[in-house]
Amino acid sequence: MTTFRELGLSEQLLKSVEKMGFEEATPIQAQTIPTALEGSDIIGQAQTGTGKTAAFGLPLLDKIDTRSDTIQGIVIAPTRELAIQVSEELYKIGYHKRVRILPIYGGQDINRQIRSLKKYPHIIVGTPGRILDHINRKTLRLQNIETVVLDEADEMLNMGFIEDIESILSDVPEEHQTLLFSATMPEPIRRIAERFMKEPKIIKVKAKEVTMPNIQQFYLEVQEKKKFDILTRLLDIQSPELAIIFGRTKRRVDELSEALNLRGYAAEGIHGDLSQAKRLSVLKKFKEGSIEVLVATDVAARGLDISGVTHVYNFDIPQDPESYVHRIGRTGRAGKTGIAMLFVTPREFGQLKNIERTTNRKIDRMTPPTLDEALEGQQRLIAEKLASVLETENLSYYKRMAEELLEENDSVAVVAAALKLMTKEPDTTPVQLTDEPPVVSKDRNRGRGGDRNRGGGDRNRSGGDRNRGGDRGGDRGARNRKGGPRKDFSRDRNDGRGGDGRSRKAPVAKQL
Repeated sequence: MTTFRELGLSEQLLKSVEKMGFEEATPIQAQTIPTALEGSDIIGQAQTGTGKTAAFGLPLLDKIDTRSDTIQGIVIAPTRELAIQVSEELYKIGYHKRVRILPIYGGQDINRQIRSLKKYPHIIVGTPGRILDHINRKTLRLQNIETVVLDEADEMLNMGFIEDIESILSDVPEEHQTLLFSATMPEPIRRIAERFMKEPKIIKVKAKEVTMPNIQQFYLEVQEKKKFDILTRLLDIQSPELAIIFGRTKRRVDELSEALNLRGYAAEGIHGDLSQAKRLSVLKKFKEGSIEVLVATDVAARGLDISGVTHVYNFDIPQDPESYVHRIGRTGRAGKTGIAMLFVTPREFGQLKNIERTTNRKIDRMTPPTLDEALEGQQRLIAEKLASVLETENLSYYKRMAEELLEENDSVAVVAAALKLMTKEPDTTPVQLTDEPPVVSKDRNRGRGGDRNRGGGDRNRSGGDRNRGGDRGGDRGARNRKGGPRKDFSRDRNDGRGGDGRSRKAPVAKQL
């Protein structure tokens, strides 16, 4: 175990870290911070939830000279949510050093950003499209940049930002430090490292170090057309306090949230096509508990900091194992337990095996619950509530009416009537969801390849699989590839892949 005091940080930063309640460094922090303080370029392979923001943030802040009114560091993030989260975290860490940090992203008034840029921030945190927009407007100059951070580089690749990143890096002075963080290392990311980094040190956190042991993980083998009924039965049986359901595409999120509301569940969805105001509104409602189920795409969920999530439902299996680790990390936080459910169609067992290899953990099989089990689960919840009331509440005001009922009726019949009245019986209202192609995986290590059935809708732009709405509101600069900025899109990708199905005996859902 390594404490932050052993890492060579300044007293001002240590004071902030201690105020935030951190004492021991995570593996990625313990390995990254000393190396970064030496000035080396770094490639860090780590998922969200490993503490990577502090891993790059502490050495970045340590180098800032607050006496200079120049932009000395820039952090590039794939989504506005992550940019906001990173800037807030850096502000807390750099509070006692008085480092000025400015987030810039699409969807925010650009004139307001221009005014803020004139107030001499030390660090810029932004999305690629908006950063490039300011560079082309000459409202952002990078001639004094000493440190560049690329956060979640693989997500920026997935969202089509590689050319934007190359344009930004070409505008940075040759003598600078680059810290690149990515859950995976696809070839385009390697090429960026080769072109813009100098003998980078590679620091890798193994997946088993980030897969939390206090999360119960189950998979259910289900046919595509039966997924939704199984989902609602699980919701009835498990009655989660706060749940996140992950869908693979924008279209899936919209259809799922609509179908859940049709069957009486308080649900809303978030994805890249929603305005920033709408996304913030949905997240506020979810955190306050006025909606019980949040439906999200992987891209929209990046950077979400939500506590109290008890259940994660992977309605669609993710396109890569690292996304699975990120998804289930939304629950089981702060020492609490969580439950993660993964729906697997018969052709997707190859991808399930890839996830198990990546996380170094066997995922337990669960038999999908029946309609009767869902009803029984609801009755059991009501019975537990009644038992709790019997133990804790003063019932004297209700006893006279109860005695009258018992004089005329059998006691078991009265309790049965109360259970029936209070039980939310499973709703079988018909719903129609558009089928998603399976995630076929033939590559043992990457979980990629296989059936890329482009004609089947996996890259159907009109259906929203490659959602181009993320930062649509702000990155409307010139679209010229040779000089102008790209829009700061948040794209929800969908790669159609699958595997070999198999059958095993397993516990049924009501045992949870």
